[in-house]
Amino acid sequence: MSAQPQVIRHHDADDLAARGAARLLSVLIGLQADGRVAQVCLTGGRIAMAVYARLGELVEGSALDPSRLELWWGDERFVPTGDPERNAGPTLALLASHFPVDPARTHPMPSADGVIDAAASAATYAKELGDTRFDLCLLGMGPDGHVASIFPNHPSSEPTTQAVIGVSEAPKPPPERISLTIPTLNDSREVWFLVSGSEKSNALCRSLAGDTALPAARVAGRERTLWLVDEDASAELPYFDCSL
Repeated sequence: MSAQPQVIRHHDADDLAARGAARLLSVLIGLQADGRVAQVCLTGGRIAMAVYARLGELVEGSALDPSRLELWWGDERFVPTGDPERNAGPTLALLASHFPVDPARTHPMPSADGVIDAAASAATYAKELGDTRFDLCLLGMGPDGHVASIFPNHPSSEPTTQAVIGVSEAPKPPPERISLTIPTLNDSREVWFLVSGSEKSNALCRSLAGDTALPAARVAGRERTLWLVDEDASAELPYFDCSL
């Protein structure tokens, strides 16, 4: 686990998206500085998509080389490929509208197009992941404190040695999902939480206080953990705990 997480407060969701995208671009360029491929784990959700949209606008003319981005996903809804509820499809369409995305370096989780179930598909993704360690893992957080598709008081949050799991009967739709596990997330060099909205304020406060009943409280990067939040989400935090 990393040292004390850093909380960075933004004025609102738009400010979080703009400044979060600029921070993301800077870190990705730094990761590529020695010619290496940056291993990045993406998340879905409204605020993440806003960050990706702003990132796309910043890439042209920057030092970022999109061909040296290896893209993974933290979780996925186990629905057909064309379902708009999937995380990967809309994200890739958005990114590809701004810069070339290399299919050979893009790793969406399996969809429910075939007859294989979520658990078997999770095992397939675990093989694809292999011993990959993420340089940066982006995560959202639900009002209940869930991260990826690891939910509190649910079998998905039970201790495991697996890297990827199938999730059944999830407490929010769709019920069938695939998710990286907490040990896999915690193997990331850096973890960034993107959290916006007043409905997240209690879970944010509890997670930062170390309430391990919430999956979000049990996730941290090996070197750094950032919580990029807006003022609504951070309403229950002491102001001195945040930096602007």
